[in-house]
Amino acid sequence: MFLTEAERQGVRAGRRMLYVGPEPASEHVAAGLRVEPGTPVLARRKLLLAGDVPVRVATSFLRLDLFADTPLCEPGFLAPSLQARIEELGHRFGRAEEHLVARPPRGDEAATLELDAHPGGEAGEWVVQIVRAAYSADDLPIHVLETVCAASRHVFDIVQVSGADEF
Repeated sequence: MFLTEAERQGVRAGRRMLYVGPEPASEHVAAGLRVEPGTPVLARRKLLLAGDVPVRVATSFLRLDLFADTPLCEPGFLAPSLQARIEELGHRFGRAEEHLVARPPRGDEAATLELDAHPGGEAGEWVVQIVRAAYSADDLPIHVLETVCAASRHVFDIVQVSGADEF
């Protein structure tokens, strides 16, 4: 979606895979995948760029009990998409829950996203973190996507789904 949206806006989009491998689940990832914090999960982390400017880091987290020793563990990008590859393995998406929060950058996020800092060295520019937990049609947690966006480089368009008249 990012590549398509950037192209629509006349921006040259780029992406770079930063990491593919196991890592311990943070608290919010563990909650979404219904595992204990610290449980090893598969992480697929990429950096998305607009022109040469880094705008977001997107990390897909997957349960190793479901996806170990599958093509999802291989380095590089998956064609045609991660979702298609998950569905090829027999998991149909059913629903998702999303949580969005603005916060100061943590760890190496400011450096990765090349965010401006205040003269004292503390982060000046904030990020928006979006955590989307996706569940299969039979309510099995299969994917958590954590996206950390440079707040000043994004507009978040929210569209209500047709036929959903309650809000």
